[in-house]
Amino acid sequence: MVEYGLDLTDQVAIVTGGGTGIGAATAKLLAQHGAHTVIASRKLENLERVAGEIEAATGRRCLPIQCDVRDEDSVNAMVERAFTELGRIDILVNNSGGGYMFPLLQTAADKWDNNVALNLRGPFLCTKAVGQHMIDNGGGRIVNISSGAGVSGVRGGAAYSASKAGLQMFTRVTAAEWGKYGIRCNAVAVGLVANEGSRRSWARAGMDEAAIVAQIPRRRVGEPEDIAWPVLFLVSTASDYVSRETLFVNGGPSLGGLPDED
Repeated sequence: MVEYGLDLTDQVAIVTGGGTGIGAATAKLLAQHGAHTVIASRKLENLERVAGEIEAATGRRCLPIQCDVRDEDSVNAMVERAFTELGRIDILVNNSGGGYMFPLLQTAADKWDNNVALNLRGPFLCTKAVGQHMIDNGGGRIVNISSGAGVSGVRGGAAYSASKAGLQMFTRVTAAEWGKYGIRCNAVAVGLVANEGSRRSWARAGMDEAAIVAQIPRRRVGEPEDIAWPVLFLVSTASDYVSRETLFVNGGPSLGGLPDED
């Protein structure tokens, strides 16, 4: 009988893109629920700062590892160090990602390739690298941080939209192939989440945050913690019978039809 709950005591979680935003908020929340964490990204300074904050606040181990998820050798080295130092890998959160906003005719091939490498190749490499460890351990949980753009698309983001759509299908196939090993795999399709980086991107793209908020039923953009809590649910036994799903976390749907009532 499964003991349902959010307790992650002494489990080990890898969170890519863990030095800022959603990744940092997720690593902190998993640690608050008992997990030891590995946070990985290209900028070691951010990782070391977040790791110090997590260890001071929770008493859980947090291991910062510099890693480029687009590079197979870098990913394999990160995973092997995580396993060597912490002894197991129970959870993987593929959070590293990003995108460029260019009209299709102005999208250079190298920009396309880098977007696909970051948003799709990276999660593939990380998932493949942890797979055997999870199988040997009797199971595991994987969460891929995707985007609503992977479902509905976004103008000016062909590469981003296509790579996130691919990530959601990769989630389904992983869940189907590895379910027999006790491994669950789900995705979170994120809406607009506010942080310094995203606000800079909105400004570069000429997007007005007030106009954006007016189209969101919850009347606010998301915060990193809004994503961290659903991730906690998906990596815990509270979601033990949930696998291959894409959970939308976006403040509600934006629909056509009659205008909003005041």
